[in-house]
Amino acid sequence: MKAVVSVHAKFTVGKVDDRLFGGFVEHIGRCVYDGIYEPGHPEADADGFRNDVAALVRELNMPVTRYPGGNFVSGYDWHDTVGPKELRPVRAEYAWEALEPNQVGIDEFVKWCRKVNSAPIMAVNLGTGSAKSAQELVEYCNFPKGTAWSDLRRKNGAEQPHGIRLWCLGNEMDGPWQIGHKTAEEYARIAHESGKMMKMADPSIELIVCGSSTRSMPTFAAWDARVLEETFEIADYLALHAYFGCAKEDVKKMEFFASPEVLEKQICDIIAACDFVAAEKKSARKVNLALDEWNIWYRGNPKAHPETRWQAARPVNEETYDMSDVIVVGGLLMAMLDHADRLKIGCLAQTVNVIAPVMTRPGGGTWKQTIYYPFYYTSRYGRGTVLRSHTESPAYESADCARPVSWVRSVAVYREEAGEIALFAINRSTEEAAEYTFEMSGFSPESVVEAVEIHHDDLDAVNTEGCEKVAPAAIPAGVYSVAGGVLQTTLKPASWNMFRIRVRNQEA
Repeated sequence: MKAVVSVHAKFTVGKVDDRLFGGFVEHIGRCVYDGIYEPGHPEADADGFRNDVAALVRELNMPVTRYPGGNFVSGYDWHDTVGPKELRPVRAEYAWEALEPNQVGIDEFVKWCRKVNSAPIMAVNLGTGSAKSAQELVEYCNFPKGTAWSDLRRKNGAEQPHGIRLWCLGNEMDGPWQIGHKTAEEYARIAHESGKMMKMADPSIELIVCGSSTRSMPTFAAWDARVLEETFEIADYLALHAYFGCAKEDVKKMEFFASPEVLEKQICDIIAACDFVAAEKKSARKVNLALDEWNIWYRGNPKAHPETRWQAARPVNEETYDMSDVIVVGGLLMAMLDHADRLKIGCLAQTVNVIAPVMTRPGGGTWKQTIYYPFYYTSRYGRGTVLRSHTESPAYESADCARPVSWVRSVAVYREEAGEIALFAINRSTEEAAEYTFEMSGFSPESVVEAVEIHHDDLDAVNTEGCEKVAPAAIPAGVYSVAGGVLQTTLKPASWNMFRIRVRNQEA
């Protein structure tokens, strides 16, 4: 099998917003308690946060982290989470049928974000909450001093404002499963008024408005357009969520490998909805997208472990990721980069233990799941200007896609300051290697700085504590060559690959 990918220095998609590589910490399962926070653990710091977990999250280089939910936020009262810990109430948490001890609240989470070099994306409760409560939360977090809420923050130990810039106006409000579920009209009104009042407290904040929770919703796209018609002037971003999974049969595996193309269609559909509303309003303003929940989620069961119902830190949705998930997560990141002109924010859901790249054992160690690695490399080297690419590759038919799916998919990011192109590529064929040619017009390639692959002959191979079967490995120099503006190499079957190519831009 042969694949040829061509780029030109003058043809670009757009500049990558660093916030595309964000994370998500929700009060669900063991994400917070026994995840990022475990007082008494040998690795716990003075604030109760695990240093070993923080170190792994720092490596992922997540500039933003969404918090505190998710479905959790629709029953959340932020007032419960501030002040002396011994005075905070324990609440029944109905979204995930657990107890919430409120030992990690807003001020603690901001501290954790600083430990991992991230910044909060704060969600407000528009399920059972109010516009007034949302405004008070912004005042608590961002107002300098001299008001009841800002002075309470200072009394609680945060003299300086938290300066939270990104705010989500609720979560998945189109979903009947959501506490306080609303119609598009009901949600649009409270979102508009909440956003207006929040910006009164701090005009510098940016707002993310709920879009459709999944592309399978019967109101998909229509919901998004109706909400934007009401919130167009206060919405900076429209949220979309995307989760993918598969069965074990071979035919299903190939459908699973086509997930990046399904995500791409969803992104394009929501961009169209945003631009439709702009056209309706005869406005040149563009509302961009926030993919503030995305991942693979198919083995976890939120109703598992019924014996732990109404306990804190009950283990739910703890996926075990394998080699096939590496290919899909790598491809999803490529699809996101291919829309860097409009997709500005992304939040891998979630960061620790719950459908997560990082896993922990209470009282014990941590380990990196297989999906940790494609995110790590793309986050580290996928920042710059995405080059528009043309791909010639054999393809296969997928029931989920209107067009054939190329066996090989790749994306190239020009990192001008580093003087290099970061090239990411997957080979979806489980049978054939791909003779891969990458043509760079307008660039003078000099050498390959780094070449990495993730491959395992067993697509079901997983990582566990103390046993890492799926990990990156250097691609030997003899497998690739660079000459005359062309990189040539061989991509192993069912593999993820990255090449960092030192170049001079002839068009600059």
